[in-house]
Amino acid sequence: MGVLNVGIIGGGQLGSLLCEAAKKIGINAVVYSDDIDSPAKFFTKEFIHGNYADEEKISNFCSKVDFVTYEFENIPFKTLNNIKKLKKVSPDPEILKIVQNRLLEKEFLNKINLKTTLFKEINSKKDLFDNSNLLPGFLKTCRFGYDGKGQYFINNISEIERLDIKFENKYILEKKVSLKKEVSVIITRYGKNEYSLYDPIENFHKDQILRTSIIPAEISQKNKEDTLNFTRLISEKLKYIGTMCVEFFIDSSDNLYINEIAPRVHNSGHLTLNSYNVSQFENHIRAVCGKEKIELKKLNNSKMINLIGDDILLYRSKKFNKNEFFYDYKKKVIKPKRKMGHFTKVIL
Repeated sequence: MGVLNVGIIGGGQLGSLLCEAAKKIGINAVVYSDDIDSPAKFFTKEFIHGNYADEEKISNFCSKVDFVTYEFENIPFKTLNNIKKLKKVSPDPEILKIVQNRLLEKEFLNKINLKTTLFKEINSKKDLFDNSNLLPGFLKTCRFGYDGKGQYFINNISEIERLDIKFENKYILEKKVSLKKEVSVIITRYGKNEYSLYDPIENFHKDQILRTSIIPAEISQKNKEDTLNFTRLISEKLKYIGTMCVEFFIDSSDNLYINEIAPRVHNSGHLTLNSYNVSQFENHIRAVCGKEKIELKKLNNSKMINLIGDDILLYRSKKFNKNEFFYDYKKKVIKPKRKMGHFTKVIL
């Protein structure tokens, strides 16, 4: 059998790290992106630039690969569904119908008896007034939005009138919890009851952007077991193939809530590159390409710091110790609030 070729839709830093993982295990990666300046072009031998609606270019892309995956969930469903007619796509695009919509996602979680924060669908300011019992809370677009985009914190009724929103899109209002910790769990599912499950990771945000992740998370044994079990359950119910992340909230009374599902490799899981024998990226490539699962072994604890905007400049000229690892995403333009790279320190 010749060299396998995996197609990756999306060319950001997650795509770049997937390319590196594929290369490590002898799989060739072909990247398709609608951004000509995608950093993944520096990490693959074949980069195709095109609109996600360009059926001819998409067909050409499919002719070059054996399997297809995607680096983030905001790829148009229609694009992935058309690709599915030509090549096996993992995770299955049908999953995006749930996870691309915050309302459907929470309804799915509640249906399988998993706890989320209280929420309501919002289509007007009147809906906000009618559901003021959920204040203080976060008003979020049902579709798309990440790193705080499309989100508004509303403290009380008086702030509703000042909101400058046209409600052209559907929104969801989520009641704020008395937050003590934010935790994520990464899992790679290969098939029924076959998976690699990473220990819970504790996350710290600033301006609604992930800044720091630490493994292990300092949480109770019960919360640790619950986060792992709930993540397994979600991956089984979705019949998921590949790596995914489940984000959790823990409140001041140690109650556990599921915040959201990320159907992809995840920013908090970057530290698996240095803390495990098999990273989230390698596991994802193995799963979507039908390769064997390697027994997961934790090597050490670690702390990961996202390098935002100008942070990258200091690290590009810095010298590092043996237990320190710097990843430069090679993005063309430095922008405020833009993730430019990350730095991981292994805790010896």
